[in-house]
Amino acid sequence: MSGALVMGESLIDIVPTSDGPQGYPGGSPMNAAIGLARLGCPTTLATWIGQDDNGQAIRSHIEESGVVLLPGSDQAVRTPTAEVIFDEFGSARYVFDLTWQLPPIPSGLQPLVIHVGSIGTTLAPGGRDVLAAVRANPSRATITYDPNARPQIIGPADGVRAMMEDYVAAADVVKVSHEDLAWLYPQTDPVVSARNWLTCGPSLVVLTRGADSVLAFARNGVEAEGVAPAVDVVDTVGAGDSFMAALIHGLWDMGMLGPQGRPALHAISQEDVETLLALGGRAASITVSRAGANPPWLNELA
Repeated sequence: MSGALVMGESLIDIVPTSDGPQGYPGGSPMNAAIGLARLGCPTTLATWIGQDDNGQAIRSHIEESGVVLLPGSDQAVRTPTAEVIFDEFGSARYVFDLTWQLPPIPSGLQPLVIHVGSIGTTLAPGGRDVLAAVRANPSRATITYDPNARPQIIGPADGVRAMMEDYVAAADVVKVSHEDLAWLYPQTDPVVSARNWLTCGPSLVVLTRGADSVLAFARNGVEAEGVAPAVDVVDTVGAGDSFMAALIHGLWDMGMLGPQGRPALHAISQEDVETLLALGGRAASITVSRAGANPPWLNELA
């Protein structure tokens, strides 16, 4: 067993600039895949793009960072796009033109970790296929999950809540934002919701709270808080994906991935959790300090 398999959407972000709209490869799972590859983790991306110019731009972009595109991932009629609109604080919202299917996953592929998230876990028809692949998991790879909800395309919380909870139950590690939990459970404090998710099955739930702090809750009772380094923010695109990639990278270095690493993950220490939060915080800070989803390389993170 070796490497990471990431399943989820890739798209072209159409970003406003002083020179007019510009297209940049994006999508939460794709960003996480690039983040993992840049940190030295062999990574394969199962996604859904076309063989058009936008699809070629995505292929070139991921290959430049060392990500392998899973064969069959380029059979979409056209490559998805997302128009990015920034508010006065630099936070982004999106207008999507996107379809999603999961390409066939070869039976011989045995990753050490499978990461899933965002639109690719909930949008029909591919969302159910991703969940089935996660539940099957013949290699007993570590499952990591980041809901990264996009209500503009996946619909209201009532329609996806149960499915997201199914992913949580199948995951070993969950990273979720304060905003996502407030949207999913508007009557409940997100910290309480994060702790509730911990009882569903994961060994570790990490709750990001923007620039304020990040909290982690382990099933063995360990809890920790981290604060990201202060930086001048250019925009927040890809920050959570960079955090996710660094979190997986840290678990990789600690020997906590795959079936052999699962006992160590179950018994994770306070010190190790704090180290993971610091890694994620550094990765996110680097990403927000520059334009677009541009995760750090290993030498930058160090």
